[in-house]
Amino acid sequence: MNLLTIDPSAIDWARAQFALTAIYHWLFVPLTLGVGLIMSIMETKYYRTGDAFWRGAAQFWQRLFGINFALGVATGIILEFEFGTNWSNYSWFVGDIFGAPLAIEGIVAFFMESTFVAVMYFGWEKVSHGFHLASTWLTWLGATISAWWILVANAWMQCPVGCTFNPDTMRNEMTSFFDVALSPFAIGKFCHTVTSSWIVGAAFCVAVCCWYLLKKRETKLALESLRIGAAVGLFAAVLAAATGHKSAQDVACKQPMKLAAMEALYDGGTGQGLKVVEGIEVPYALSFMATNDFNGYVPGINDLLKGYTREDGTVEPSAQEKMMRGRQAIESLAAYRQAKAEGANQATLAPLLASLQENMPYFGYGYIKDESELVPPIAVNFWAFRVMVGVGCLLILFFAVVLAATCQWPKKWWQKCDITKLPSWLYWLAVALVPLTYVASESGWLVAELGRQPWTIQDMLPIGASVSDIGSFAVATTFWLFLILFTILLTVEINIMIKQIKKGPQL
Repeated sequence: MNLLTIDPSAIDWARAQFALTAIYHWLFVPLTLGVGLIMSIMETKYYRTGDAFWRGAAQFWQRLFGINFALGVATGIILEFEFGTNWSNYSWFVGDIFGAPLAIEGIVAFFMESTFVAVMYFGWEKVSHGFHLASTWLTWLGATISAWWILVANAWMQCPVGCTFNPDTMRNEMTSFFDVALSPFAIGKFCHTVTSSWIVGAAFCVAVCCWYLLKKRETKLALESLRIGAAVGLFAAVLAAATGHKSAQDVACKQPMKLAAMEALYDGGTGQGLKVVEGIEVPYALSFMATNDFNGYVPGINDLLKGYTREDGTVEPSAQEKMMRGRQAIESLAAYRQAKAEGANQATLAPLLASLQENMPYFGYGYIKDESELVPPIAVNFWAFRVMVGVGCLLILFFAVVLAATCQWPKKWWQKCDITKLPSWLYWLAVALVPLTYVASESGWLVAELGRQPWTIQDMLPIGASVSDIGSFAVATTFWLFLILFTILLTVEINIMIKQIKKGPQL
């Protein structure tokens, strides 16, 4: 791969197009997972009670689920095609590994949810109540399994495992499917991402209910859905905090530069505090978050660039040494392939192969021209992380208050409170929290993706070596076309959703 043959602006446009598609796609996915859980709970209550009210409530939320589900599928398909069009070097280099979870997602999970979503919408009078309930849960489960395989693929990019490089094919090949599918990084990412999606669905549910209460209509639906939405939201927000702690430890272990950028930590050490904002910090909290030890060592950006010694005595090489060894790996690979093409014997090939294997962990660094490229955008990571955590804490408090108010517990606090007659600004606050929740959700992905820059695959393949060798004009043109198309789709979806909410349930 010769980076000099690739138009630098094509790299920027390819990144912009992929970011655009991913951001729009993630507007639909969390709402699908969150509302899917809520509608399944409501149909379960209908199955258990036989009350027609719960059937109407479930059908109402299923309509909103379906509108959002359709657009999520459309943007997701485009996102997967972009790997082949804009990132062909990446697809060639690791397609044997990265393609496996995506293929399983398409063959198993997508077809599963597609099958049962049809039964869920059209089978109310055609199948038994039990089978229909199972179909609703399986629709939600299928969407969740889809998220699992996609997040497995993304987690592998963050922490590549279960593979080895084949110098004869110039490809990374999978050595253990289970190491890829069940890596601790994948499990942690899945748990944190899915629970955060439940929060988005819960916030949307609570907002719709508060809008009904503001308009003094659909009161029973609003109150019952409010309890379920607030309960799901509080449960999910607490889980997201716990899984976020586990994810932070994974990042500290596998992507220390990302953690340093998130904290704008230039010089590390033991007993590090967690910054609230610049100048204000929680003592020892960063060390605990990263290591589960209040006095644990956390390296800073300068430590990672200059090299440092870990607490266990192992030495982390400097960026310059990694870059040198990466170039040695590239040179050894080129020499090995040339020698083999010329029919060299095993005695000649063996030392070249040994040198390649010794330096292969730093292969990607060979494409880095300056160590400053290894530092992610600090300001974006720093503030995106704080937006995510800050809004998450606000939502825990919000859901707790809403749940306590709707359940009137403890009664001495709420005995004089009528949840249907609160000041209007409180209902509008619930509505305003929906876009704020989306901002927090997207901020989490900004940290996940921008925090590992400049890597497409952590320490293995940088962005510049991943992109397709195509002209920037083609990518720029499709970027603007996608921007227009996705904006139209989003506008149409919001318009349809608002119309359905105004229409209300058919109780």
